[in-house]
Amino acid sequence: MATAPAHDTMIPPAEAPAFLAANGWEGAEIRPLAGDASFRRYFRVHRGDETAVLMDAPPDKEDVGPFLTVAGYLLARGFEAPRPLAVDRAHGLLLLSDFGDDRVAPLLQREPGREQAIYEEAVDIAVRLVSQPAPEGLAPYDAPTLRREADLFVQWYTPALGLSVDVEGWHHAWDTVLAPVLTETVRRPVMVLRDYHADNLMVSPELGQLGLLDFQDALAGHRAYDLVSLLQDARRDVSAVLEATMLGRFLNGTSIADHVAFRAHYEVLGAQRNAKILGIFTRLWKRDGKPAYPAMHPRIWGYVERNLAHPALAPVKAWFDANVPAEARGNAVARLAR
Repeated sequence: MATAPAHDTMIPPAEAPAFLAANGWEGAEIRPLAGDASFRRYFRVHRGDETAVLMDAPPDKEDVGPFLTVAGYLLARGFEAPRPLAVDRAHGLLLLSDFGDDRVAPLLQREPGREQAIYEEAVDIAVRLVSQPAPEGLAPYDAPTLRREADLFVQWYTPALGLSVDVEGWHHAWDTVLAPVLTETVRRPVMVLRDYHADNLMVSPELGQLGLLDFQDALAGHRAYDLVSLLQDARRDVSAVLEATMLGRFLNGTSIADHVAFRAHYEVLGAQRNAKILGIFTRLWKRDGKPAYPAMHPRIWGYVERNLAHPALAPVKAWFDANVPAEARGNAVARLAR
């Protein structure tokens, strides 16, 4: 089992008190917030009744520049992103406006009756995001990037189960199914947040709309990507009925003319994303010593099976049928990680 690096402890960075004092928060109490799967850490800063969020992104491992760039783009267009209150790029410290604690995913566990309305709002935000072209200078979500991500499945998932697979065939299948997706992406790129799902959406009475988190890795990609991220959520079940309803709402809200082609691209990107996540969650267990992540594999496999049923994925389905037997799907890795 991998040992968590010392940076993962929830002790505030040594530079934090001076940074806060220099920006009007001297003596503020610093309390840890839940982290994520990256090197970033988060703390809530308390000054009387006021709060803010301190992001610690070690400059040798993370660059706060992309976060600031994308946040500025979103804020300028009326989206709710954390507003930077103070910045120390040399030490990787950001002080951000606080959206509170109500992430959509745990909120819906408590209040499942709000699911339809919240997903409608999230889809409407996705419609707004794809209504304008990607900002200049945003890196493309191109063929090498998509292939590199899909390869995480054959680099981590299949080896964990001792499967000998046809990697060349894997590459050929993905090159085939991604070609029309990439053609459309080049024709009309939009900003893709990449992790647009219930755990990165916030509900707060102080916000006029859902708040957006975890967007610093945004790329110029396909209009279907963030939608499939939302509707095939690795961390919470999204029913096929809700998915279909929200897909219809998205298409009705956009200028997309060819709904059949869009649905094909949606399923291809869903399969690519889900294969990537199966690999990432296996890596988090094998390399980083986080055995809880493979417990989400059965849900993700459910989405994969939905994706593979679409004719646009016939070459990838054939590869899975030839290389990944039924007993190596579902909770196969989760059983090993227990």
